[in-house]
Amino acid sequence: MSSSILLIYTGGTIGMMEDANSGSLVPFDFSALLDQVPELKRFNFKIDVASFDEPIDSSDINIASWQRMVEMVQINYDLYDGFVILHGTDTMAYSASALSFMLQNPGKPVIFTGSQLPIGKLRTDGKENLITAIEIAAAKRNGQSIVQEVCVYFESKLFRGNRTHKYNTENFDAFQSANMQPLAEIGIHIFYHHDVMLRPTGPFAIESAMSNDIAILKIFPGITPVLVERILSTPGLRGVILETYGSGNAPRESWLIDLLAEAIQSGIVVLNVSECNKGFVEQGRYETSTSLQRIGVIGGADLTMEAAITKLMYLLGKHSDAALIAQQMQLNLRGELTTFSHLQ
Repeated sequence: MSSSILLIYTGGTIGMMEDANSGSLVPFDFSALLDQVPELKRFNFKIDVASFDEPIDSSDINIASWQRMVEMVQINYDLYDGFVILHGTDTMAYSASALSFMLQNPGKPVIFTGSQLPIGKLRTDGKENLITAIEIAAAKRNGQSIVQEVCVYFESKLFRGNRTHKYNTENFDAFQSANMQPLAEIGIHIFYHHDVMLRPTGPFAIESAMSNDIAILKIFPGITPVLVERILSTPGLRGVILETYGSGNAPRESWLIDLLAEAIQSGIVVLNVSECNKGFVEQGRYETSTSLQRIGVIGGADLTMEAAITKLMYLLGKHSDAALIAQQMQLNLRGELTTFSHLQ
């Protein structure tokens, strides 16, 4: 039986083309996708298209947008073998991370892709990204989808969605997965790394509640007590991501430790994530992070900032108990972090 794929267009550069009269970029009608990308007709499977009622720039993505994507997957889950979500690149890593937590045990591929150049441009990267994402979403082995998780496909690599970070605005290889190898690498052939792929551990379910009662506190030389105190005293604040140096290091100023300790004691979850894309937070490795560990700051291991934000939103939406949230932040829920005994 041939595969069936649903394309979900949310907005973004990939859906733009030049207006014949003005030469300006305008969204094209994705219901006429096969006219724009006739190569898709050569696939021997069904491709349908659904679109947000009002496509949005990815800079405007929010929790409601993620919930709409989840709803579209849920409604159509039994009708299609895979899903390709077309999305702007600026927040694609955030959306892929969010959906990785909101979709539990998908059992089918949910692949985000987009482009650096509009699909209507002659040198667009959009066609190749779209065609290959669809081919991967339709791929099966022994009657089962080869990919069964939320991913990002871009410029010849398939990444786990919650491991990605947009690092490049100029070249076509816009995304990195610094702490995990690709799930697949695409050249003349598609090479799947089956040993690192996720597999369902239970039935498909959605958990779409999210809370945005969080803040990011970036550590920098010269940071002041007034700034930290104002952030930590934000009304309704429930979680803070502390962006630190290197392997999780921060100034040893007593005022900083005292303010963070007071926040944690008041029920605010504080997560330590490194400003470095590659590597791990190892609290206690250096004296500059020992105090953070002592007062109850959670070590973020190798979480990307995008995964840290969306995982914290997800857990805050699911639980009210700060201790439980802190405990689950350290668990590898969707393949989003690496756990080693020396990092505990």
